[in-house]
Amino acid sequence: MPNHVAVVTDSTASLPEQLRKQWDISVIQLQLQVGDQVDEENRFDRGELTEALKAGQRVSTNPPDPGAFFWTYQDAAAAGASAIVSVHISERMSATLASAREAARQVQIPVYPLDSGTTGMSLGFAVLSAARAAAAGGRVERVIEAAQRRFATSSELLYVDTLEYLRRGGRIGGAAALLGTALSIKPLLTVRDGEVAPLARAAGSRRALAKLVDLAAARAGNLPTDLAISCFRPSERELMLVQQLRERIPNVTELSIVEASTVIGAHVGPGALSITVSPG
Repeated sequence: MPNHVAVVTDSTASLPEQLRKQWDISVIQLQLQVGDQVDEENRFDRGELTEALKAGQRVSTNPPDPGAFFWTYQDAAAAGASAIVSVHISERMSATLASAREAARQVQIPVYPLDSGTTGMSLGFAVLSAARAAAAGGRVERVIEAAQRRFATSSELLYVDTLEYLRRGGRIGGAAALLGTALSIKPLLTVRDGEVAPLARAAGSRRALAKLVDLAAARAGNLPTDLAISCFRPSERELMLVQQLRERIPNVTELSIVEASTVIGAHVGPGALSITVSPG
């Protein structure tokens, strides 16, 4: 396979295991610390993490060690890859990309670390586009272009119950302008220029979620669009949103509910959810 391009991402892409396996995507785990326990984020129980957040325990996140990238890249090379496209969470949110770049300099085949400028399924959809291009035999330039096109067209629309968790984790970005608003006013956020930014606000959760659907429908328009609802723990709320999105958006290509990365959950807090709008 002289032109085989391997695709690597990190766990904040929130890709379901089935898709990772189907498209041969390697996923490197970010680190999570809850109290004195430090481990890869996928090893934490979501229920216990939720309780720790609500109880105000110390919860922090860290990028993967460069060694995790190095061995993943080495494995791809040993499996016959001629190049690697490594697509990651915004550099303004995490030092993950810095670890990828450090490891890339130590590998014998070309590695192309890409800053997605986003996270969640906006990153996930870009990674899937890259992996599909690679599976079709695309050269490295085609694989990179497939990812970058999705970066440019995807939107991350985020509802949070409170900004407190973003403030605690230092990821609040431009949304700091919304701090101090009444508890009944629910902020809606997005990712802009690589960091969290304010988008809108609404009185109460019900109106905020309805506004989120309105924003998603406006972003999708009539274009063929992939949608994902990401949440910490799926519930009836997410099923209701699926129905509303299907009613409002005429040309849905794919619509799924996915469990958000626990690292993302640690920063946005229990009760948060996002709608990713990604015209294909």
